Order: sequence, then C-alpha cells, then structure tokens
Amino acid sequence: MTAVEHDADVIVVGAGPGGSATAYHLARHGVRVLLLEKTEFPREKVCGDGLTPRAVRQLIRMGVDTSPEAGWLHNRGLRVIGGGVRLELDWPELASFPNYGLVRTRLDFDDLLAQRAVAAGAKLRTSVNVLGPVLDGDGRVTGVEAEVGPGKEPITFHAPLVVAADGVSGRFPLALGLAKREDRPIGVAVRRYYRSPAKHEDNYLESWLELRSKDSGDNLLPGYGWIFGLGDGRVNVGLGVLNSSSAFGKTNYRRLLTDWLANTPVDWGMTDETNADGPILGAALPMGFNRVPHYTRGVLLVGDSGGMVNPFNGEGIAYAMESGELAAEVMIQALARPAGPERERALLAYPSELKARLGGYYRLGGIFVKLIGRPEIMRIATKHGMPHPTLMRFVLKLLANLTDPRGGDAMDRVINAMTKAAPAV
Repeated sequence: MTAVEHDADVIVVGAGPGGSATAYHLARHGVRVLLLEKTEFPREKVCGDGLTPRAVRQLIRMGVDTSPEAGWLHNRGLRVIGGGVRLELDWPELASFPNYGLVRTRLDFDDLLAQRAVAAGAKLRTSVNVLGPVLDGDGRVTGVEAEVGPGKEPITFHAPLVVAADGVSGRFPLALGLAKREDRPIGVAVRRYYRSPAKHEDNYLESWLELRSKDSGDNLLPGYGWIFGLGDGRVNVGLGVLNSSSAFGKTNYRRLLTDWLANTPVDWGMTDETNADGPILGAALPMGFNRVPHYTRGVLLVGDSGGMVNPFNGEGIAYAMESGELAAEVMIQALARPAGPERERALLAYPSELKARLGGYYRLGGIFVKLIGRPEIMRIATKHGMPHPTLMRFVLKLLANLTDPRGGDAMDRVINAMTKAAPAV
C-alpha cells in the first residue's frame, strides 16, 4: 500500500475561538497545523459578545493585547436585576484569573484569534467546507474531504489527527456517528444589536433574571436576558431559554425579545425599531458535554462541537479556548510517540482530563438548569437571594466558575468541594 503524504500533523476543522486556540497552541510548539474555515473573515456569529475573566485568561495565554487601546471594552463585573433588586457585583480578586471582563463583537474577534494562530505558524485556509472524514481500513480518521471556493472544487487533506471545532452543528462528529445526548441541558439564545447612547459604555455586564412585557403584569416571561454595552454606540441585547423550561421549543423567541424590550426605558433606545442595527438572530447552546466521547479514532472534539457550554451561565468561548489548549497539549505529547497503542494511550488523556476538570461542575450545572426551569423556584430564589450581597457574590463565583483551585477564600473552598463531590458527567 502506498504511504499517504500528510498535509499537516493536525487538521483543525473550524476557525472559531476553540479551533483557533487549538491551532495557536499547537503551532507555538512547532506542530504543522492546517486550520480550515468554511467562511471568509470577518464574519458574524450569534453570541452575547461578553467575556468573563475566565475567557480573558485564555486570551492572555494566546498573547492577545486586551487593552482598551486595542479595541476592547473592559467591564468590572456583573449587574444582576431581579426580585425588585439591582445589584452590582465586581469580578472576584483571584490569583488564577484577571479581575476584569471584556466585550467585543464576534465580527472581528474570531478573525483576531485566527490571525494569532497564523502568527504562531498555523496555515489558515478559508472558504473550505469540510464535508466529512477520510477513514483508513480500521475506521480511523486520517484526513478530511472538503469543497473549496464558490465552485465547490473537491479536495482531500490528510493528517494523523483531526480536531472537530465546527461549532453547534457538529457536522464532523455527526459524520462519525456522534449524536447529541438528549439527557444533557441545551439552550436557545437570540440576540440583536441596538444603537443606545445611554447604555453602550456600561462598565458592567447586565443580566436580567426576570423578564416582563408591558402587559404581563406579575407573570414572568420565560428565560433570562442580557444587555452588554459594546462601547461603539451600540449594545448587544439578547435572551436565552433552557430546555428545562416549559416554553422551550414552543415560543416565538424573537417576539419574546421585542416584548421584553418594549418594557425597557425609552431613552435606552430599545423600544424603537429604527434603533435596531441588524436582524434578530438565534443559535443553540449545547451544554454540559452533550456530545461524547471527546476523543475517538483520531478525532478530538473541542468547544461547542463537544457540548462544552457552561450550563450555569451559557458561556461558551472560555471553554472552547480552554478545551483547545488542553487538546493541543495532549496532541503534542501524543505526536511525540509512535503511531499505535502508545499514541492512543496519550490521546485518551484528553477526555479523561476534561472530565476531571469540568465533569463535576457540569453535573451541578445540570441540576441548576432543572431548578431554574421552574418559574416558582426562580421567583423564590430571586426574591430571597437577591437582597443578600454576600450570597450573591458566592452565586457569581459559582455561575462564572471563578475560584482559586488552591487556597482561596471560604467561598472558593465550598465551591471546589461541591464540584469534586459531584459525580462527573
């Protein structure tokens, strides 16, 4: 049999935050990386555009300049609105994470990360639509089949390892028979940009735990909302609904968003359609490891492709970048071993380490999702929890997964003990 010439040591499918982080950390260690993206940059993605300190840490690890001069809007923490209370919670002071968050639109955020990967040595090819895997006689993935450009010219790329970072759709893992698990939480989010001089330079991310329309009275609308200032005259406004809610899949989410915004102050500019900057767009939020295994037959799943969105707060970018860095570390070690059982043993460290880091936390997140899907519980929680700032600081640390793993304060120790005690998903 003729030996196949490899186009790279690793092929990464998808140049979102997870794929670009994987490619960056691989290339920085001299691994030949081919990063394939089906669209052209810049390109829009449905997202809240807000980054917690957990995501900021990953940007810093990629050498990204996160200064305001580089176009980032900094924020101090989270403003929570619910139960008749408006509470501003600063990000915690920790050794493991920076004490600020960021906001930046995905339009140029993803491009910026892809260019960091290129600068590290990765080869980026855009307008490459990956159709599925190339398999050897043993069913192991040895490359990808793709179409290139507007003419959809067929092309094949070969590599001993492939990373599926193709987002929510997960077309690549689906082609391997890896379907989503129905017993894990999933959410739907919609968002829209509005021109809002009154809110665009907010130094807090704003989270609404209760949504009401003008005529809903005491009845809550399903879901939770956010308003994130972009610093450029606009805000990113959106809402999410979890599958634990009775309204999931039965609601016009776009109408839900406009009903809620109709109840906001007029001077915010979100009650007037003429202030809208673009359409309402939606996307799914695959949570709590809802696609497994994260490694099989030469393929590693990273980010949304592996269902790594945090069930507590809907955050996906931080976990996409973290899983990308971990996948890179594992592959670097694996590629230093001969192909066969030794390399496989090294690659199996990826799902094992993911489970150790996040399995217990995501298990708790699944319980949380089931609880807040019940309006009566959500109403009690906001009414009795919101008036207590110390309790809410604990909740912020838990929801944003921001603790020091060693040492830390009493809150850190309690949260860390809870995640270790919870059986991993």
